[in-house]
Amino acid sequence: MLFLPLMNFLFPTFLIGLAAIAIPIIIHLFNFRKYKKVYFTNVQFLKELKQESDSKSKLKEWLILAMRILAITCLVFAFAQPFMPGKSKTVLGEKAISIYIDNSFSMENTNKKGTLLENAKEHASEIVNAFNAGDKFQLLTNDFEGKHQRFVSKEEFLEQLNEVKISSATRPLTDVIKRQQDFLQNSFSKNKRIFLLSDFQKNSSLISKTDIDTSISVSLIPIISSEVSNVYIDSIWFETPVQQFGTQQIIHAVVINKSTKDIENGTLKLFINNAQVSLNSFNISAGNKSDVAIAFTVKVKGINKGVLKIEDYPITYDDDFYFSFNAQNTIHALVINGKETNTAGNFRSLMKNDSLFVYHENNESSIDYSVFSKTQIIILNELNSLTSGLTSELGKFISMGGSLVIFPNKKPEMASYQTAFQNLQLPQIVKTDTINSKTQSINFEQGLYEGVFDKIDQNMDLPKVFEHFEFTKTTRSNSQSLLQLQNGEFLLSLNPLGSGKIYLFSIPSDETCSNLLKHALFVPTIIKMSILSLKPSPVYYRTAMNETIELNTVSNFSDKPLHIIKDDDSAVSTSSVNAETKKVDVIPEHRLINNATTLFTQNQISEAGQYEVIENGETIKDLAFNFNRKESDMNFLSIDDLQKHIDEKNLKNVVIIDPAEKTLTNSLQEVNDGKKLWKLFLILALVFLAAEILIIRAFK
Repeated sequence: MLFLPLMNFLFPTFLIGLAAIAIPIIIHLFNFRKYKKVYFTNVQFLKELKQESDSKSKLKEWLILAMRILAITCLVFAFAQPFMPGKSKTVLGEKAISIYIDNSFSMENTNKKGTLLENAKEHASEIVNAFNAGDKFQLLTNDFEGKHQRFVSKEEFLEQLNEVKISSATRPLTDVIKRQQDFLQNSFSKNKRIFLLSDFQKNSSLISKTDIDTSISVSLIPIISSEVSNVYIDSIWFETPVQQFGTQQIIHAVVINKSTKDIENGTLKLFINNAQVSLNSFNISAGNKSDVAIAFTVKVKGINKGVLKIEDYPITYDDDFYFSFNAQNTIHALVINGKETNTAGNFRSLMKNDSLFVYHENNESSIDYSVFSKTQIIILNELNSLTSGLTSELGKFISMGGSLVIFPNKKPEMASYQTAFQNLQLPQIVKTDTINSKTQSINFEQGLYEGVFDKIDQNMDLPKVFEHFEFTKTTRSNSQSLLQLQNGEFLLSLNPLGSGKIYLFSIPSDETCSNLLKHALFVPTIIKMSILSLKPSPVYYRTAMNETIELNTVSNFSDKPLHIIKDDDSAVSTSSVNAETKKVDVIPEHRLINNATTLFTQNQISEAGQYEVIENGETIKDLAFNFNRKESDMNFLSIDDLQKHIDEKNLKNVVIIDPAEKTLTNSLQEVNDGKKLWKLFLILALVFLAAEILIIRAFK
């Protein structure tokens, strides 16, 4: 009976019946039996017997009185329906209830009752049916749909519940609870409830970092899968930055095994333009990942639309990975020749007849600055002077990510060079060194010469230098020597600036200064500089994010806006999400940045697949979108983890309801109304009555 002070009564008026306790007390105090006198001659032995009988009789009567009082008390309590208050603060009147259903991809997982989403919907139906018909309900999913931003009746809620399907949208629990609380604040009800039905993934369910209104009761209902299992493609990349027609390419895919079983002889299939072109097998131990490489030959010029596929169940949304690439990538190169240079033909013969290049050539006396914005690499070939106007335009070009190559003039106008080099944060020319030297070493770590040589020979023949410039020793930590001479000076250095880079030679291109232009190293050096000047265009983007897409063209910003339209014919997806989708047509935000049009998707793309950017009815760019792999990480908070988070923040108004422990209806009644005790008191009343009977029969 130590819990009596903690009890509440559903019908406290029945406690008036406790007055009936007076009946056995009165019977005990006033014994109404009439005694008959019997006279004996000698009562000595009867007195001893009477004293012994009186003590036993009094004990018997007190025990009987106690049993009767307790029986009456328990019976009255049973009619008053006592209960231990639950953690929820019960307030009379209409209730406002917000129920969140996690419909993210991880809810495709299964248990004995089916998918976790179907489990959550079934439990949500039980929750609604546990409340009164006059209460108001709100349904919330990860989609944050407009139709869910109002209170509805029980019947309308159940209709909305039937329409909930798996979605690509994901929301951190902090955002969900904030949305629910903001909505409930507009309710006049004093009894506000929040229910969250989710698998509670670790990466999005930090309860301890959530601000929860203490006036609102919150119930967490974990939906747990039978087995945590998922194998998915996390990311991909090409081994080379340029994909050209007719070349062999190698694409890498990171495949992750988030399951308790090892994967042996899994298959990764590659489809290009709806045709399977290659496959590869992989083995991944439980809980690990693998880099799977797959080779193919580019057989189509221009845009190629690809998809990598694996097979996995039950979570299938992350088994397809879309990408696209352009097999007609060209490099716009501009060579600006000095007035007196005699090496212009070397650059012309290297680039003009190569399909990789769109070649432009200017003389230093007539430079076309309008070409700069369309150019990836500019080569200054022995200019007599670097004017302030040219230096300014070069600064803009480099800041936009362009690559600049400088061969200084043999007899430069030193003042203009020093000013230009200072503005471009390059080392200053100190003097001319006419002592013959030889290239001593190549920096293979930087990446310019990566893949140029089949094998590295310490005695390989490297360029010879007959005359070169010495420069001030730079203190810039990001300046690197790529080719170094025997005297410790650089022949070629890399100087990053902003988002671009400057390659500075310490020699003129003139053949009297070195044999570089006739050396075998010259062609791969210029080609690799040119390839690295390309800004790699992403081969894929993520859905449900504000992706930034650079078109490298200038839109005319006409009355007809740009469209991003899904190409449903480009690939067939195995994902169940795309089974009933409509044609996706999105109008993105677009701005003119650095003389190029940039698109912002503003989270409007929600489906994975191949897309096209359409302007005035014409396709100007192809895009590939993939679902965010955040939901693929099969790590969840256990009930103990959730309770730990609750205890860390001392959230007394937050409870956990485990639907696997008991029926959800009973759990809700305990949370809402507390634990009902009337059955216990009814049993106790019967026990005390039985004890009274036993006492009467035992004491004869």
